Amino acid sequence: MSTRAIQFLGKQGVPYGVVKYEHIEKGAEFASQAIGLPLEQTIKTLVVDVSPEGPVFLLMPGHVQADMKALAKALKAKRAALADTKTAERLTGYLVGGISPFGSKKRLPVYMEASLLDHREVAINGGQRGTLLIMSPRDILKAASARTITVSQ
Repeated sequence: MSTRAIQFLGKQGVPYGVVKYEHIEKGAEFASQAIGLPLEQTIKTLVVDVSPEGPVFLLMPGHVQADMKALAKALKAKRAALADTKTAERLTGYLVGGISPFGSKKRLPVYMEASLLDHREVAINGGQRGTLLIMSPRDILKAASARTITVSQ
């Protein structure tokens, strides 16, 4: 099945591979184990409400937590907090567990944890639970017009 994320990348001519797995539980740890890729190469796509600017995507390696205070400081914002499930799904048009920064209903600024660039390839949600895209982190940066940031705890 083609998702909006896959269609988005196809239109841009960005190379990627698709890996499907049985989505039994959400989270980067489960996805990492299901496809056999290290957790540090499996991206968590977070929707974060940055006040007063609004929502952004934050792409984090699966093995670390995002430091919301550091994110707010880096973005010169008052505060940053994870968006609730309902808001994240409404903004992106994707279900939590399958949220992708590509082909999102609402185009949001994208920030990627800089350490992801240390890897040749990473896995990122493909717009549907149980669908991961294997890509170069540099291609993700380019396709999502993302900026790198360091906000891991």
